[in-house]
Amino acid sequence: MASTLNRYLAREVLLSWLAVTLVLLFILLSNQFARVLGDAAAGKLPRDAVMAIIGLTSVSYLTVLVPVSLFLAVMLALGRLYRDSEMSAIAACGVGPLRIYRPIGVVAFILALLLGWLSLYASPWAVAQAEIITESARQKAGLGALEPGRFRTSGAAGIVFYAESVDDQGMLRNVFLQRRLGERVEVAVAQSGEIVNGNNGGERTIVLRDGHRYEGTPGTVAFRIIHFGEHGIPIIATAAGASGSGDREGRPTASLLKSSALADRAEFQWRLSAPVSAMLLSLLAVPLARTNPRQGRYGKLAIGIGAYIVYANLLGAAQVWIEQGQVPPLVGMWPVHAVVAFLAATLLWRQHHLRAPA
Repeated sequence: MASTLNRYLAREVLLSWLAVTLVLLFILLSNQFARVLGDAAAGKLPRDAVMAIIGLTSVSYLTVLVPVSLFLAVMLALGRLYRDSEMSAIAACGVGPLRIYRPIGVVAFILALLLGWLSLYASPWAVAQAEIITESARQKAGLGALEPGRFRTSGAAGIVFYAESVDDQGMLRNVFLQRRLGERVEVAVAQSGEIVNGNNGGERTIVLRDGHRYEGTPGTVAFRIIHFGEHGIPIIATAAGASGSGDREGRPTASLLKSSALADRAEFQWRLSAPVSAMLLSLLAVPLARTNPRQGRYGKLAIGIGAYIVYANLLGAAQVWIEQGQVPPLVGMWPVHAVVAFLAATLLWRQHHLRAPA
């Protein structure tokens, strides 16, 4: 009986988890797909990189989706059993609330192991790969993949560019370039030019030769006209030296562990919180799913969603507090996890002493 019940409950939870995960992932990827397609249509991304970006993004999304989808799956699966009075029949066979945790705990533990691998290893790798693809596309969008006879723009550098022709060596002929310098505008017209990569790959420059440069403020007559033999204009600078949150999210976990920076410690705590929250949310979902048949399958789903939102926001706040030094890294997010664990234990204790389910 016990093994049959365990398999039955585990199957119900797994099927619900798979359905919820696919639905949530589809919703998130639909929005991402539209944005990536827009970037590809605007020339900011190569078309052949669209599916790669979507695939890499889905890995990152799973680290966020798995805990909440498991939480909702347990509530939906048990909610259906309460609605159909199957939990009453299970209780009549002498199965108490603690026994319900056994198959759910096994499912949650397996998914938490998978989530730990995703959060600590796969997701940072996916973020780093997506950044490499995006940065490469950004460099190409910075006039590197220009088409002769067509105007191109580089949003990062604020440049409008045109070349009548390009030879096999990459030499541009009859070049027009306009860029904004604050309130001023610079227009350059040259007989020839070429795009030169920096030595460290961090900056690309267009070098114009034998031309004129017009510089001034629109609406005024105070324009300067300068003839030049050679004039270099930077068109893109990469973010190789940046240390923003996007770069941190793509750093290997081992690198974060070696760092003493508070922001790196906070990022590690955030990654570690994914499998921990999956386990705790699955435990919390069991007592929260308790309903009577008249409430239906979704009777307490709103309460569960509200509890998850509070939990997720507290984890986000704890990450910020660690970055700002308001919470020691050793303490980290563990107090938030402890509150959820205490809440789950309290609800379970109350349910256990009520004996028969409603």
